[in-house]
Amino acid sequence: MLVKLFLTLLFGYFIGSIPWALIMGKLLYNTDIRKYGSGNLGATNSGRVLGLHMFIIVTILDGAKGFVVFQIVKQYDSNLALFAALGVFIGHCYPIFADFKGGKGVACSAGVLLAISLTKDSSYFFWQFVIPALALVVVVLVTRYMSLGSIVGFSTAVVISWLKNENIYVCICLTVLCLLVILKHHENIKRLINHSENRLF
Repeated sequence: MLVKLFLTLLFGYFIGSIPWALIMGKLLYNTDIRKYGSGNLGATNSGRVLGLHMFIIVTILDGAKGFVVFQIVKQYDSNLALFAALGVFIGHCYPIFADFKGGKGVACSAGVLLAISLTKDSSYFFWQFVIPALALVVVVLVTRYMSLGSIVGFSTAVVISWLKNENIYVCICLTVLCLLVILKHHENIKRLINHSENRLF
């Protein structure tokens, strides 16, 4: 079992390590976004440096990492898929293909959340994915802080998971992902408190 866990985490890690922000920035603009903005290899910095369309492209590609890995591993074991999801997050944040300096894991975690929300009926999808997504969008539109929106959105997803999901492993996985997202945003939280955080637009 330990071997399976390790291999699952490793699989998730390597897929998560694909630095789409770096790849698309160089492919489409011959630009290394690590040299601009916050330097993060994530959708927010891609959008801030290269425009809204790059934000959308990188969001979809990074989200696909979490979604696809979860769906693949779920065919063999749904609980192992949760470990794979954690591997994707770690790989995205500390990618072996980009000197272990990646993004903050928001989009890839959202992809995992989407995959989990599709494991049941439409009502579960609405509560587990649509409501947190709306919370994120509303906060971003009102405050223009992507970091705050991400934290609120994932926190909402965690609360709903404990209320709506009978699978304790899913609840734990989403809680861990949320805590990791918050941890990766610790500098943003400091800037939010000091009113010096960069706005998305």
